[in-house]
Amino acid sequence: MEIILKQDVKHLGEKDDIVVVKPGFGRNYLIPQGFAILATSSAKKVLAENIKQAQFKQEKIKKDATELATKLENVKLSIGAKAGETGKIFGKVNSIQIADALKAQGYEVDRRRITFEVEPKTLGEYVANLNLHKEVKVQVPFEVVAE
Repeated sequence: MEIILKQDVKHLGEKDDIVVVKPGFGRNYLIPQGFAILATSSAKKVLAENIKQAQFKQEKIKKDATELATKLENVKLSIGAKAGETGKIFGKVNSIQIADALKAQGYEVDRRRITFEVEPKTLGEYVANLNLHKEVKVQVPFEVVAE
């Protein structure tokens, strides 16, 4: 079943992507939740027109994301967390803490665009992946230190 995504869906695609999914997933989850619409010929024509009109806007967004990525390449963060004697922290460092640390340094990044290769559960150095745009991704190193 072909559908057009109306918004970003994790592990499936981004907004305005035409993807093929199993019929049950499309009919029972994506379409009723408002995440997608059926990819009929008329819907594809409307999508093509919308994409054409949004092309200029997307180029500006990509340019801004690229500029932010070049600024973020030299950033190193330090996140404070309560830790035990063995170095294991209570809880874990999450994307909200990374977004707040970036905001404190003057960089505005949406927390939903931050992922980790390895979940930070102990003191030490880690890398956060920032997906600023479909084509612009940057890795920001950070260190988890004891408070």
